[in-house]
Amino acid sequence: MRSFTKLVVNEWLKMSKKRSFLVPYVLIAAFIAGMLYMMYNYSDQLPSFLEFAGMVISRNGLGQMLTLLVIICTAGIVAKEHSLGTIKLLLIRSQSRSRILASKYVAVLLFILSIFVFTLAAALLGGGLVFGFGGSLETGWNDVLSGALYQVIYTLVYVTIAFLASILTRSSGATIGIGMFLVVLEELVVVLLSRYEFTKYLIFANADLSVYVNGNPPMPGMTLTFSSVVIAAYVVLFLAVSFVTFKKRDVA
Repeated sequence: MRSFTKLVVNEWLKMSKKRSFLVPYVLIAAFIAGMLYMMYNYSDQLPSFLEFAGMVISRNGLGQMLTLLVIICTAGIVAKEHSLGTIKLLLIRSQSRSRILASKYVAVLLFILSIFVFTLAAALLGGGLVFGFGGSLETGWNDVLSGALYQVIYTLVYVTIAFLASILTRSSGATIGIGMFLVVLEELVVVLLSRYEFTKYLIFANADLSVYVNGNPPMPGMTLTFSSVVIAAYVVLFLAVSFVTFKKRDVA
């Protein structure tokens, strides 16, 4: 367990040493500051700090942008090892390929967590300083935290797809392109295929669990439990393909 932890820490250090590592955090802070300025100066009704945080973390706020940022920042965690030739040095270690790949995926999960914790903390603090730390009759802590959880799951789904794409293509550019393409066009895909029964089993129709908050499932018969099971099944499938491919592929 200690050796695996060292692998994860090593992957995190490789990510954090990049010059671009802090860019997403700066962008998030800038967007939140911009939203605060616009709402404070031009909104007829100011939200509570909890309402503002819930708005920021939602998919209609910065949620989708956060997903894209994570995909862009983690696309090279496997692909760059191939392009730089460091994958050979990595695989001659005593650690198995599965443990090495698992450490990379865990590092990606930690990055997702850090992005969302930073965003939520910045939104709560910024909202409190600008709008006050008073409560809200419509939005509570449970609403904000559940909204954040749904967005983390949404991001996890597409980052896992991008992780698989990174292994299959060995290209950071292709991984980013595939990830952005799927995130941007997912709604269109669901709308175009909504007449077909099989659509409710597609990952695109199930990734956003926040739709169930207002009781608006993507298709009739779909429930929060159903979508959660579908998401879990797809994530397991994507990871299984990733690990099998990574273990069997020749890197020479």
